[in-house]
Amino acid sequence: MKSRENLVRLKQFQVNEKRRQLLQLDMMIAEFERMAGELEHQIVAEEKKAGITDLNHFAYPTFAKAARLRRDNIRNSQTDLAQQRSAAESLLAEAEAELSKAEMLESRDTKVREPEIVNRSAMIG
Repeated sequence: MKSRENLVRLKQFQVNEKRRQLLQLDMMIAEFERMAGELEHQIVAEEKKAGITDLNHFAYPTFAKAARLRRDNIRNSQTDLAQQRSAAESLLAEAEAELSKAEMLESRDTKVREPEIVNRSAMIG
């Protein structure tokens, strides 16, 4: 049946799309991790250059303060992306389950149709 084949293709497309979204989230999380690491190195270098590591000190470098704020914002975004990733994983699992069901239905329909074809040829010949 054509409709079952179309259903399987649709479900396969949905699974592939969910996997692509998951991969994009992984790449964004990794990029944020890299950016946060670079900011951390810049903060340490600026503190070392100024010789002040106390955030409350009046002469604490302004660049280090700004870099800390940016790093913290990136970490918060990274946490949000991790939550989105876990939601995307569950959606992928659901899509894979639906694909599996659709494939089983199609294979069942194919097995049912095969004997019909054999019987028709036996009746004709």
